[in-house]
Amino acid sequence: MAFSPIRFVDKDKDKALFFATLRKRVDAYFKENNISKHYNSTMVIKTIVLLSAYLLPFIALLVMHPSFPIALILWAIMGFALSGIGMSVMHDANHGAYSSHHKTNYWLGHTLNLLGGSVFNWKLQHNVMHHTYTNVLDYDDDIADKLILKFNPHTKVKWYHKLQVVYAFLFYGILTLYWALLKDFIQFNKYTKQGVNTSTKEQNRIIWLKIVASKIGYWTAFFVIPVFVFHIPFYQMILGYLLMQFISGVVLTVVFQLAHTVEGTSHPLPNVDYTIENNWAVHQMNTTVNFSRKSKWISWYVGGLNFQVEHHLFPTICHVHYPAVSEIVKTTAEEFGVPYLENETFWKALKSHVRAIISFGKMPDLNEAIG
Repeated sequence: MAFSPIRFVDKDKDKALFFATLRKRVDAYFKENNISKHYNSTMVIKTIVLLSAYLLPFIALLVMHPSFPIALILWAIMGFALSGIGMSVMHDANHGAYSSHHKTNYWLGHTLNLLGGSVFNWKLQHNVMHHTYTNVLDYDDDIADKLILKFNPHTKVKWYHKLQVVYAFLFYGILTLYWALLKDFIQFNKYTKQGVNTSTKEQNRIIWLKIVASKIGYWTAFFVIPVFVFHIPFYQMILGYLLMQFISGVVLTVVFQLAHTVEGTSHPLPNVDYTIENNWAVHQMNTTVNFSRKSKWISWYVGGLNFQVEHHLFPTICHVHYPAVSEIVKTTAEEFGVPYLENETFWKALKSHVRAIISFGKMPDLNEAIG
């Protein structure tokens, strides 16, 4: 499918006034309190803690050669730290939200390489497609059906989707492994053919070489050096690595799905003119859900991804400010009659996600019904 941009058009002036008013209020909050929209000391400390929790256990594995059970514990710590880096550090940096300095965002954004991923592809998939066309079929790859998982009510229903609640979380655990192995190559070719990637042929050659080089460096660091330089048995490295990836995959996928694949979110389709008849900001409010806004621990670890409403409206604001910004957003939404979707706790959000994927697996094929 060739890429055709979607327009958001709404004749309701009140909806346009909602976001204009909200933006003024959020800007006023930072100005009146003399606060930067970017990182603060909490963000710096978090970055150091998460990077240390990822790198130090790996160094310990190489240097200390712990027993295999201890090694697995270290791999598990790395799995949770890896997820934290992806949600709290890489995510903000690649949105330009971590710092006002481009180089700081550039280098911290490349912590994505620690996950085995490509910054170039991630920005196209997430910043461009997901944030612009949230929950829109064939545009938002972040919530697209994956393998035998169905996340959209408008895609074809297969017989095995009725069972996806049984196997979904197992597959969540392999998604980051797929990312490290194949996703970037498949996605690069896909976005280039579709026209989402607008780089020239010469630029794409360089981008492709950078992706290949980063993959070689990644796999060398995880397997070649440990096995051939530090003489760690290969089976121990592969089992530990798979444990790390499984933990990271489950955490990242679950946290992300709790914001979009839960009860109450909408999945609008554009008309034949590639138009969605809604204000863009209100579209974000209809397709995005917060969870656990009051939990300081969850907010710290998931990098504000539990404040997805605020993040989608203000992606260039560092997530450490979202708790305060959320009060402004919620109050303004109520004032303009715009929905503010949230689940109060993580468990309520998780149950809502489970019910949503059960529903998607049982629902009639909407495409056939329309036809």
